[in-house]
Amino acid sequence: MAELPVPRINRRKFMNGGWSGPHDGQSANSVEIASVLVQTRPERVETAARAIEALRGTQIFSRDPRGKLVVVIEAVDTGSVGATLNAISSLPHVLTASLVFQGTDSD
Repeated sequence: MAELPVPRINRRKFMNGGWSGPHDGQSANSVEIASVLVQTRPERVETAARAIEALRGTQIFSRDPRGKLVVVIEAVDTGSVGATLNAISSLPHVLTASLVFQGTDSD
């Protein structure tokens, strides 16, 4: 029985979300989608929402006046999703930002 070749993956590239490629059947027209739960102080929810919406690839899907936001991130790769999540976490008035879901959507 012939042994299948094992693709060589750069560890740094893997850690930054670069594990996918032509060998896994992923389309060149794919997009990473993630949802993030953001907690703010109730009196700062609108300020935080405006700051989040100013980030590229983000959309507020839902908001709760008690200080919760559901944010959708669309990006070209998982590294960009992580960078956007870090940017959201670092915004003023954001107490927590937790990744709830991440997946790849392709045509």
